[in-house]
Amino acid sequence: MTQSLDHVTLAVLQNGLNQVCNEMDLAFQRAAFSPVIAEAMDRSDGIYHRDNGDLIAQGELGLPIFVGTMQYSTRTVIERAKDLTPGDIYIVNDPYLGGTHLMDVRMAMPFYYQGEIFCWLANTGHWRDTGGAVPGGFSANATEVEQEGLRLPPVKLYKAGEVDEEILAIVLSNIRVADETIGDIKAQAAALRVGERRLTALLDRYGGDTVEQAIGEMRERADRQMRARIATIPDGDYHGVAWVDSDGVVNEPLKIDLKIRKRETDLYFDLSGSSPPCKGPMNSVIATTRSSIYLAMKHIFPEVPINAGTYQPLHIEDPAGTFLYAEYPRPVSGCAAEVSQRIAEAVFAALVEAIPDRLYAAPAGTSGNFALGGIDGRRDRPYVMYLFTGGGYGGNAHTDGLTNGCSTIGISTMQPVEILEQRYPVLFEEFSLREGSGGAGQQRGGFGVNYAIRLRHGWGRASFVMDHGRFGPQGVLGGADGAPNRVSIHRDGEIYEPPHLSKDQDIQVAEGDLVRVATPGGGGYGDPAGRDPALISRDIARGYYTAEEAAVLWPEGAGED
Repeated sequence: MTQSLDHVTLAVLQNGLNQVCNEMDLAFQRAAFSPVIAEAMDRSDGIYHRDNGDLIAQGELGLPIFVGTMQYSTRTVIERAKDLTPGDIYIVNDPYLGGTHLMDVRMAMPFYYQGEIFCWLANTGHWRDTGGAVPGGFSANATEVEQEGLRLPPVKLYKAGEVDEEILAIVLSNIRVADETIGDIKAQAAALRVGERRLTALLDRYGGDTVEQAIGEMRERADRQMRARIATIPDGDYHGVAWVDSDGVVNEPLKIDLKIRKRETDLYFDLSGSSPPCKGPMNSVIATTRSSIYLAMKHIFPEVPINAGTYQPLHIEDPAGTFLYAEYPRPVSGCAAEVSQRIAEAVFAALVEAIPDRLYAAPAGTSGNFALGGIDGRRDRPYVMYLFTGGGYGGNAHTDGLTNGCSTIGISTMQPVEILEQRYPVLFEEFSLREGSGGAGQQRGGFGVNYAIRLRHGWGRASFVMDHGRFGPQGVLGGADGAPNRVSIHRDGEIYEPPHLSKDQDIQVAEGDLVRVATPGGGGYGDPAGRDPALISRDIARGYYTAEEAAVLWPEGAGED
C-alpha cells in the first residue's frame, strides 16, 4: 500500500511544479521578439498528463484560457504523435483540434525522465500574424477559416532537438513579418527546454514515484475543494444570457443562453439554447467554450488550485448545432478573445442571485482586438501591430469595479505606449480614463479607457474584432449597464464608424489618419439608490462625473455628504 505524502512534501511539490511553469513563462516572455508576448504577456505554459493531456500544473503568469484549451490540443498531439524521441517538439494551431484561433500557436514536447515519457510540456503564444486576408489575422468579415490564416495540424517542428527547416520554411512563407516571428518560435521552444531542465531537477531531488504520487493527490484535492465550494451554492436551476454584437457578416446579435443545474457538489451546464452557427468569425470551438466555463468558475472560486481535478465537478453538455460548437470550415478568429468572455459573463449572470457575495456585474468583456498592418514609411518594410486594451470591471457587493482592468480570460495587458510608438509608425495622441463609463449602482462599474492613434508614416490596413458595442456590460441586482465600446476612423475631415459598431476589416489608413477607440465600462452592482453619498461626492471631486451627471445617475444621493 502506498504511503500517503506528508503535507509539507505535497505543498513543496505543488509549488515546485507551478514554479517550473513560471520559469517557462518568464523564459518565453524575455526571449520573445514580439511586443505582444514580451510586453503584453499573451502566452502561457503548462505541464500535462502523458496519457490524456490532462492539466497537471500551470504558472501564475499565463493566460487561463490557454491553460484550459491546451489540455485538449495536447491530447490531440498525444493521439497523433509517432516515433517520439527526446527533443521532439510539435507545433499546432488548428482551432478544431483543441485550440482557440489561428494566431494562438501551441508547441508541445514529450518530457522524458529515465528513458520514459513522464509528462508533456506545452505552451501557447499569440503570433501577430499567421497570414490570411488581413494583417494580424482578425478578419472581421471572414466566412471560412482559410481566410483567417495558415492552419497547422500537429507536426514535428523540432526532431530530436533540431528544427525541421522545410516545415519552418512553410510556416514562415505564410507570415507577413517572418523575420521577427522566427525569434518568437525560438523563444517558444526555448521555454519548453527550460521547463525540461527545471522539471528534471525536481524529479532528481524527490524521485519520480513521489512526484507522480503528488500529482495524483493534487488532482484529488482540487476536485474535493471545488466540490466544497460548489456545495455553498443552493441547489436549483439557474439561467443566464449574454449577447454578442454580431458575427461581423450578418448585423444581428448572437445569443448565449446558459442553463445551469446545481445538484449537491456538481454543476451541469447547458448552452443548447444559444444561437445557431454564424457566418462570420464569432463561432467558438468546443475547447474554447469549455475553457470559458472553467475560467468563469475559477473567477468565482479563485482559491481552488487549478488542475484537471478542478474541472471534474463541471459537466458541460456539447452545444452541437450552436455557434458555440464550431466545426470546419466555420471561421473562429473572435472565439478566444471575445466569445469566451461572453460565455463567462453568462455564467456570472446565472449565478449572481444565488451567491451575490461571490459575484459581480459584467466586466468590459472585450479584448478590444485592433490590428494595423502595412508598410512603415520610415523603414520601407512591412509591419503588423496588434494590441488589445483593458476596460472596466463590474461592481461587486463590497467595492466599485476596477478601472482599466485586463480581460476576463487572462492577465495580459496592453503593451506600453512607448514600445508601440518605437516599434511602429504610430503616435498616441490620447490615452486616458473613459470617465463616467461605469454603470451606476450601489457599487458602480469601473471605467474603460479612451485612446487615439495617428498613423505617422506610410500606410496601413486596420481591422477590429471587438465586442460590447451594441450592448454595454450588464449591470446586476438593479445596477445599470456600463457604457458600450466605440470605434471611429477620422480622415480628411470625415468620421467613419463601422456598420457593425466594433467589428470591421481592411480599412485603409493613410498618413495622418486617426483611429479612436473607447472601451466599455463595467456594469453596476445593486440599486443605485443605495449608494453611499460620500462615494458620489468623492467621484465628483475627482472629476469622474459632473454634479449634473451624478444627479441623473444617483438622484437620491448626488451632492450630499
